[in-house]
Amino acid sequence: MLLHPQVAQFLELWKASAAKPMEHSSPLEIRANMCAGIVQDTVARNISSINDQQTPGPGGEIPIRIYRGSAACPQSAVVFLHGGGWVAGNIQTHDVLCRALTEITGQCVISVDYRLAPEHRFPAAAEDAYAVTQWVHEHAVALRIDPKSIAIAGDSAGGNLAAVVTLMARERQGHLPSRQVLIYPVIDAACVTPSFEQFAQGYLLTRSAMQWFWQQYAPQQIDRDHPYASPCRATHFSGLPPALIITAECDVLRDEGERYSEKLLSAGVPTTLVRVDGMIHGFVHRVAVFDESMRIIHRIAEFLRIDRNSVLIKT
Repeated sequence: MLLHPQVAQFLELWKASAAKPMEHSSPLEIRANMCAGIVQDTVARNISSINDQQTPGPGGEIPIRIYRGSAACPQSAVVFLHGGGWVAGNIQTHDVLCRALTEITGQCVISVDYRLAPEHRFPAAAEDAYAVTQWVHEHAVALRIDPKSIAIAGDSAGGNLAAVVTLMARERQGHLPSRQVLIYPVIDAACVTPSFEQFAQGYLLTRSAMQWFWQQYAPQQIDRDHPYASPCRATHFSGLPPALIITAECDVLRDEGERYSEKLLSAGVPTTLVRVDGMIHGFVHRVAVFDESMRIIHRIAEFLRIDRNSVLIKT
């Protein structure tokens, strides 16, 4: 294991800041810190429009932000679910990532501001994510979107929600996303894999912090055992859409994401696994900090543009 030089520098600055550990912070403090860490996108992106609106949801109106690329209509689309441990994050914290993804894919990206814990615990975030995904399918014509090409993507807790939405859609006989992109996803509440041991401290997302996030989102063990919280605990994985799973080498969540790819492959789901060496959790949305971020966004765009009948293999 060799940290990327940009990661080593980032971690040195992070340690020097003596930031309060997430597990010793309040949800409001974590939200404020995440918003304070936003780096604005200084690149002039080729985006035709950005619009904020709301969609109906099980707990009230759900804010969304619609980014339109340069592709001709009807466009392919991606429903994007932000990370933040189900506690923090919003449309603005992942605006740079969504802008870059829109430009590089040329597609329509729909970012979802789902309800956060602990005010809204499991399964609120998952139900919001599912509701928006179904709404996008049902309003595809009005949105000038190709209903056969609506993918779902998310990072960290958002990756968890993206995986869960595919399970929900299959089991509820709803509109199934055409593809799923899971960026260092949260897959299992157990937090006991070898990567949780190896990277428990010192690599931004700690084991204690991840356990704290689970306590905010799903404090009851019966909820953590549910596949809509821990998607690895589903009874079967057949019939799910092709997947691209991105993991970071130096991340507590690495092993559970990679084990999920094995479950999908074993069930016959076309799956590509990409482990990014030397990287830590959260690197993809830090476009202005890590060069690897843009490389992975290009990889995601390549996956989303592949013909739907293509067969992908683990790499």
